[in-house]
Amino acid sequence: MSEQLNKKMMDMLDESGVGTLATIRNSKPFSRFMLFFYEDLTIYAATNKNTHKVEDIETNPNVHILLGLDVKNANGEYFEIEAKASIDSSPESRQKFWDEKLRNWLSGPDDPNYILLKLEPEHIRYFSKAGEHPEELSI
Repeated sequence: MSEQLNKKMMDMLDESGVGTLATIRNSKPFSRFMLFFYEDLTIYAATNKNTHKVEDIETNPNVHILLGLDVKNANGEYFEIEAKASIDSSPESRQKFWDEKLRNWLSGPDDPNYILLKLEPEHIRYFSKAGEHPEELSI
């Protein structure tokens, strides 16, 4: 990935960190808003281990992530990311990516139900604005 495109994705994650994650359930897409974190090109999302999205990923690890655009900036930049998902329940990762915004769903980094979805991009499309042709990268 070009260093510039990598920086744009990290800047977007730093700015908002919120996007959508789509999994496949019963051969149909299912999307939900998530709070995302990152390390290099790997994206992480915290969740409760007893959720449908975990079941979905265990059945089919292919996911789709949308980052960017919001109601105030409907023509702005955004990312579409195809990724492979896996589960990371290591104490180190749980501590590293804990954020107090997660308290509505989890009690803390030691909550036994707290896990991370590790999302490794395979194809990234960056749109500088809605309707433009994307910059693309396959990993």
